Amino acid sequence: MPHRCPLAALAALGLVAVTATANMAQAETKATPAATGSAHPAAATIGAFMPAGYREAGRRTAVVDGEAAELVRYERADGRNAALGGEHFSTVIADDGRLKGFARIDLDLVRHPLPTREEAQAIAMDFLREAAPDLLPGMRISWIDPHDEPLRVTRKGRTEDLTLTGMKVKMRNQADGLWMWVIVGADRKVMVFERDIHWISFPGRRGTEKWLHDAWLVEKGYSLGQS
Repeated sequence: MPHRCPLAALAALGLVAVTATANMAQAETKATPAATGSAHPAAATIGAFMPAGYREAGRRTAVVDGEAAELVRYERADGRNAALGGEHFSTVIADDGRLKGFARIDLDLVRHPLPTREEAQAIAMDFLREAAPDLLPGMRISWIDPHDEPLRVTRKGRTEDLTLTGMKVKMRNQADGLWMWVIVGADRKVMVFERDIHWISFPGRRGTEKWLHDAWLVEKGYSLGQS
């Protein structure tokens, strides 16, 4: 995920609020056990990782490597650090019900001790066994290291740019050559999951769209609350 964010633009581009009265299972009705094989349905995985006190803030259609998907964003019900660049829990689910990824960007995870590499690997493997077991047969770990995400917060009337750090387990699926990663937060739970990421070897950049990344949404001029 991007380490440098045009934060000056983030405050200017807010989300279009959407009233959400449906529960998590209703919001993710496209996810079914049949679509994910032996994995948990996407709604079950999302429900297990979304922080308490969050509600839907917006959604839009998305295209991931030419395939249809949906981006759904949740923010704190109390409005703390809302809008792009702030706290959020976002998901991308393909039309076939496959969970393509989620991001849990939460102030409560900032500036706490990280898990060790060994702990992060064990947590990542446990997660994949439940949420995406189809990735395991061809999976090879590339590296495990701390990874930073930007976070903009407002406290006592002042805006601060913080760094949210997790332990990233980066892997490659040798069956298809695509990349995936699990970033484990300070609370020893998965903070970010992304799968099926293709890389452009020259000039060495990510080719798959970055729907979970606020800086990319700002760059592309995307908003939520619309299709």
